[in-house]
Amino acid sequence: MATQTATDTGLVLDDWQAGVAGGIGGATVMAVLISVMNAAVLKGAIPGLYGLSGGVAGWTVHLAHGAVLGVVFAALVESGLVGRSTGATVGLGVLWGVVTWVALAALVMPVWLSAVGFPMAPPFPNFAVPSLLWHAVYGGVLGVAYAVLR
Repeated sequence: MATQTATDTGLVLDDWQAGVAGGIGGATVMAVLISVMNAAVLKGAIPGLYGLSGGVAGWTVHLAHGAVLGVVFAALVESGLVGRSTGATVGLGVLWGVVTWVALAALVMPVWLSAVGFPMAPPFPNFAVPSLLWHAVYGGVLGVAYAVLR
């Protein structure tokens, strides 16, 4: 994953750096949607994973998760799993968003929140449709950003 990429601005990014930037961009758009649709998730549940609370903690944790998952996405793209066209990258991004929804939001998060004693832990499994939308948007933005930045 050491391929160098250059954008029209002359900025050169490694694949992992494009993944971090795309992941933060996707997580930012996703966090805005969460803030509008169900702010309690960003203020309580997300920071609650680490025993924290509040909007700043929620944003910080959420953006960090987005960055890390963006690096994993970059590794998937660069593994040759799909073609390197923009369409394939964006499609893989949306699929990645759905996979993270199933694995992390619907399955891991309810168990984790219960384990740390979060008082409003969601049921297991938690296949909430709004969360699917948020994660698909995350993946779409990540895919677009990665395609542009790589």
